[in-house]
Amino acid sequence: MTAAASGVGNIRPRVVSVDLPPHPSSATRARRLAREHVAACPPEVIDTVALLVTELVTNAILHARTKLHLEIDVMPTRIRLRVKDGCPQVPVVRHYGAEDVTGRGLALVELLATDWGIEETPDGKAVWCEIVIPVTEA
Repeated sequence: MTAAASGVGNIRPRVVSVDLPPHPSSATRARRLAREHVAACPPEVIDTVALLVTELVTNAILHARTKLHLEIDVMPTRIRLRVKDGCPQVPVVRHYGAEDVTGRGLALVELLATDWGIEETPDGKAVWCEIVIPVTEA
């Protein structure tokens, strides 16, 4: 795990990254790491980041089945999550019925993130999303 930081207000800009195996426990580890590194944010941002990182990591575990790399880029006004895996297949947002138990990951990302996208990489892809940190008055 690597991190770089410098202080700006309550939210310190930094990038945290970690390599994770394609195992269900990686989603829990990623969620814990994300919550830890956005702890200075408002509670609703922390919860949204935790949910989004869980969805991105879980999708990589279920569909790519390769080791993955998580980056959490915390900036004063936004947070960017990026999950890179070794599978070149591009994910697609699907809309499932109310009774379906899977298939809502990217739909949640699309709904909750300010922006999101997919980058092709030389050895797979990266799925990323951003969340704006709302300005609070002191």
